[in-house]
Amino acid sequence: MNHEIMTIEEVAEYLRVSERTVYDWAQKGQLPGGKLGTTWRFKRVDIEKWVNRQLGTPPSSPSAQGEDLLSKLLSPERVIFLEGNKKENALKTLCAALATSPSVPNEQELSAAIFRREELMSTGIGFGVGVPHVRLEGVEDLVMALGIAREPLIDYVSLDDIPVQIICMVAAEKSQHPQYIRALSAISSRLKDESIRQKLIASTDAVSAFNLFTGKAL
Repeated sequence: MNHEIMTIEEVAEYLRVSERTVYDWAQKGQLPGGKLGTTWRFKRVDIEKWVNRQLGTPPSSPSAQGEDLLSKLLSPERVIFLEGNKKENALKTLCAALATSPSVPNEQELSAAIFRREELMSTGIGFGVGVPHVRLEGVEDLVMALGIAREPLIDYVSLDDIPVQIICMVAAEKSQHPQYIRALSAISSRLKDESIRQKLIASTDAVSAFNLFTGKAL
C-alpha cells in the first residue's frame, strides 16, 4: 500500500539507499521532509518531485495531462457514431450512452437537464464541435460520451455557424466544479486541432476514435 506520508525506512526503500543516507540528506535540508516530534516524516508527492528533479524527468505537459484526463472520462463503449442530421436525436442517443456508466444512475434526469441547458443557450462552441454539459445531483462522478455524426447536424446552432459533427457530452456531480472546468478545457484543447477533428469524423470504429481523441493513437 502506498502511503501519502512516508517514514525514513519507506523513503530509503523507495530511493534504494540506506536509511542513514536518507537521515543525513534530511538533516542537511537536501531532501524535503520534516519532523513530527522527534520523528522524520516525508510527503510522497514531495519525494517524487525531488526524484524527478534529480533524475531530470520532466513533469507532464499540460497536453499530456489533458489526454490523461480524457482517458479517464471516456471509454470506447461511450463513443457513438450518430445517424441522421438532427440535434435532438443525437443528444438523446448520447444521453443513453452516458447512462450506461455506473456514475449516471438516472437517464431521464440526465436527459431533462441536458435539454434544459440547451434551451438556455446552444452548446455549439464552433469548429463543428458541440459540448452539451451539466452538473447534476445524483451523478456520482465526472463522465463523458463522444458522438461523431456522419453528416452535419443541421439544427445544432454554433458560434461560428459551422455545422456540428462532433459532440462531447459531459456530466458531473454538483460539487465537481474544478474537475468540470478542467474537463471542458481538455476537450477544447484537444479539438482545436483541425486534423484531429477531421480524423475523428473519418474514424471507422469506436476504439480508433477513442484512441485518437485521448491521444493514444499519436
